[in-house]
Amino acid sequence: MKYTSGRKLAHCDVQDQLGQSVCDALGSSNSIYVHCDVTNEEHVKNAVDIAVATYGKLDIMFCVFLSMKHAARVMVPARAGSIISTASISSNVGGAASHAYCCAKHAVAGLTKNLAVELGQFGIRVNCLSPYAIVTPLTTSFGGVEGEALENVMNQLSNLKGVTLRTDDVSKAALFLVSDEAKYISGQNLFIDGGFSVVNPSFNMFKYPEDL
Repeated sequence: MKYTSGRKLAHCDVQDQLGQSVCDALGSSNSIYVHCDVTNEEHVKNAVDIAVATYGKLDIMFCVFLSMKHAARVMVPARAGSIISTASISSNVGGAASHAYCCAKHAVAGLTKNLAVELGQFGIRVNCLSPYAIVTPLTTSFGGVEGEALENVMNQLSNLKGVTLRTDDVSKAALFLVSDEAKYISGQNLFIDGGFSVVNPSFNMFKYPEDL
């Protein structure tokens, strides 16, 4: 893929020490850290402005609602860009999380489609990613189980066996969507769920190989 050459990163977070450590690992010539609470529009506007002032433009935004708005603000004049946000399997199926979480993720998927339509005329692509459960602080707090124990529970419930979904898998999907190989993909909700959201397990239809 062609997504790594010459990339510069503006890492935005509220976890200052952790965020700065990421930039330290990448090197100061390749990255900057900006303190940003994504629920604060002034923070988001400032982060986008700093990125553009530092690197001259904004090619890619991995983000949520307010970040989409301000990414579009600077991408429209450039008539190019790629915006990605994180949804969830809850953007397609019910019962996987709380009502509020399910509503929020459906909203991300809907906003992705609408923005793809609005921004396509400016050469801007908009997509989102919908992963199955991964071990993160959010999922561990929701499920009350941590680490390998949570992975074991999720693997038991998963459709695709023999594989464990991890954060790197989501990162790789994001890198694909911003690469030249995905230059005509927009408005899509890419499910990284091993087929979980397309199967009704109550059917219990396939029991290979003994049923063949």
